[in-house]
Amino acid sequence: MHDLAHGLARFRREVFPAKAELFARLAAVHRPTTLFIGCSDARVVPELITQSEPGELFVIRTPGNLVPAHSPGVDGIAAGVEYAVAVLGVSDIIVCGHSACGAMTALAENHDLSGAPATADWLRHADTSRALAATATATAEDPVAALVRQNVLAQLTNLTTHPSVARALANASLTLHGWVFDIPSGTVDPLDRTGRPA
Repeated sequence: MHDLAHGLARFRREVFPAKAELFARLAAVHRPTTLFIGCSDARVVPELITQSEPGELFVIRTPGNLVPAHSPGVDGIAAGVEYAVAVLGVSDIIVCGHSACGAMTALAENHDLSGAPATADWLRHADTSRALAATATATAEDPVAALVRQNVLAQLTNLTTHPSVARALANASLTLHGWVFDIPSGTVDPLDRTGRPA
């Protein structure tokens, strides 16, 4: 907490004054253009990767950048997607996976998650991703990297089951994008719907 307290003090002393006009506008207006769905991994910071200013991205972060398919009932992720699309009117949704993802590594390498039952239960939302990766054409790509890519595609498919997303896609007011961020090189590979770099 000591480092965070220093960070807060530096923000108030140096960063906020330089962006005071922006924050004054943002106090009254919230109009992000993009919903960024990424992993909870601390190494993947959407605003840093995209060099976005405050107010430009609406961000949802989940372990493994998972987006469950729409289903009845209360769901914080579904509520976030719906709010971004139906209320804020974002024009783009990015699902961003990343290299060395702990969630995808656990699945690809069949880690024992019995000590983390909530995590194991959550990762069941990647069952389709695992099936796609297992049946994909064999490549020189390592199993974790293959699963990361297939998982991004599966989550894009899951997004289309959300009514607000389906309506916006039908109206051509929304575009879906799949990205894979490579941590050691800092590069981002956009994916086409086959899982290959776009």
